[in-house]
Parts: sequence; C-alpha cells; structure tokens
Amino acid sequence: MSTNPKNSPEYSDEIDMGQILKLFSRISNSIFQGILAIFIFLKRNIIWFAVVLFLGLLTGFILNNTTPKLQKIDVIVTPNVTSSTYLNDIVSELQSDLRAKDTAFFKNLGVDIGRLEVLDIEITPLRTLDPANQDSEMKFLELLKDFGNSPAIESILRTELQEKTTKDQRITFYFSDKDLGAEYAQKILDYINANSYYSDLLKVLNDNAKERITKNDSIIRQIDILIENYSQKILTDKSTSEGRLVLDNQESLDIPSLIELKNNLVRDTELKKVELESREQAVTIVNFGQAYQLQKPFLLKNMVFYPLIFIAIFLLISLIVFLNRKAIEKDSQN
Repeated sequence: MSTNPKNSPEYSDEIDMGQILKLFSRISNSIFQGILAIFIFLKRNIIWFAVVLFLGLLTGFILNNTTPKLQKIDVIVTPNVTSSTYLNDIVSELQSDLRAKDTAFFKNLGVDIGRLEVLDIEITPLRTLDPANQDSEMKFLELLKDFGNSPAIESILRTELQEKTTKDQRITFYFSDKDLGAEYAQKILDYINANSYYSDLLKVLNDNAKERITKNDSIIRQIDILIENYSQKILTDKSTSEGRLVLDNQESLDIPSLIELKNNLVRDTELKKVELESREQAVTIVNFGQAYQLQKPFLLKNMVFYPLIFIAIFLLISLIVFLNRKAIEKDSQN
C-alpha cells in the first residue's frame, strides 16, 4: 500500500501587499475615528469651551491689572575681603529680614518696605566651575610642561588664575516700584559696606599697600643710582667686564639681577596701585544696572497661563465624567 506524500504549503518570501494595505486601512480608519470623536466632543461642548476660555482670559486680565509689575536691578560687585563668605552671609541675613517683614530693621537703613508690595534680593556667582571643562583644563596644564622654566609661564599662570578665581558676584534686587527700588537697592548696598570690621581691615590693607609702594620707590631709586654709577664707571674704567662692577671694597655688582629686581618692584607697585584704586570699600560696585521689567516666559503670562489652566481643568472633569459613565455601563452589563 503506497502512501501519497502530503503537499506541504509553500510560503512565499514575497511581501503580501494586500495585508499591508489592509493594515494601513485599519490604522487610517482608527486615526479618522479618533479625529471624528474629538470633533464631536468639541462640537457638543463648544459653549462650555467658550465659557471656560472667557473665564481664563478674564482672570488673566484682572491679574494683569491688579498685580504689580515686577522690576529688577542687577548689580555686579566684587568683595574685597579674603573671600565672598561675608557677602553671601549678609545677603542671606537681608533675605530673612525681608521675608519676616522686619520694618524696624529696614527703617534704620532708610528703607520703608511698607511702600513696596514686592522687595526681594538674591546673589549668584558670575563664574562657576564647569565639570565639562576639566578635560580641556588638564590638556592646558599638560601643554604648560613644554614651556619648562620659561619666564612666559609666570604671566600665563597669573592670567589663568585671575580668570578662574574671580570673586565677582551678581546681586539682584526685585521690587514693584522702579524709582523706590533703585533708591532702596543703593541704601542696602551702603549697609553692606558699612561693616566696621571690614572697613578697619581694608584701612590696614590699604596702609600696608601705601607703605609697600613707598619702600618700593625708595629701593628703585637706589637701584637707579647704582646703575647710573655703573654707567659712569664703565665709561671711565675699562677693566669692567661681563656686566659686573668691582667697587672699592672689591664686592661685585650684578647688574642684570638689579635690573630684574627693579622690574619686579615696578610690577609690584603697579599691582598695589590697582588695589588701592579698587579696594576702597568692603564690596566694590563694578556696575549698578538700570531697573527693567521682569519678562515672564510666554506660557507663564497671565493671558496665556490661566486660559490653559481653565481648559485643562475642564478636560480633566470631562474625562472623569466619561470614565464614570463607562464604568456604570459596564456594571449594568454585568
């Protein structure tokens, strides 16, 4: 008895375009049904949407006309003490006093906080260390190895350190009245600079700087006299050689070292003069900005934010009602 082998189905590797068209048709139909459902929902609730939108716009309009326009001033300052700790601490103290509405404290400063609906202060550093720049900084340090003991390395390192260790801070004042806000900001800065301890400390530092300048000038004059005498001596004495002068007591004079010492003293004097010019108060005001109105992001503006909030609440309520109706229908079927 012979058996006929069953014919096994052959599967084609070709793409069945008919199945793809059916799938595409089902997806298109689902999208159309979704859009149609949304359209029907909007059509049925168009009046409610109009009412909710009107209430949102009305709320935003009222708040725009009743809420004070917030102004701000950015003041760039540089603390002249050993660190910016004092500045951060005193700003924190002022923030606490403002939140506590300590009218007696601010009255002593000439600041009547009752005349302003809003008055606040904050401080932020102008430069922060970015971890993303650590790789580039390491490469920079590796490149410095090529300079060896070159004199240029000192200038490069000084510039880089000044760039990385800046103490500049931004103090921002927020207020509701432009004229009063600028006036009160200046009085608060005067209070920050009125610290007696740091005033005395700066006086000592400035006196030391002046004394250092006087001594540097005296030493420079002495070096000039020595170099001038050397110049006169070299014109009359042909025995001088290799830039060294033999004096009467047989001690040699190293002219290149004297010139280098003079240049160092001149640079030190220049730095001290800059310190005296910029270090008059505990906190130097680098720039006292102009007051300007604080701008909110578009979505946070009252005429946009509140209509969106009202519509979102209406949609949430509608969703809860829809789910509740579906739940009731399912319970009734069971």
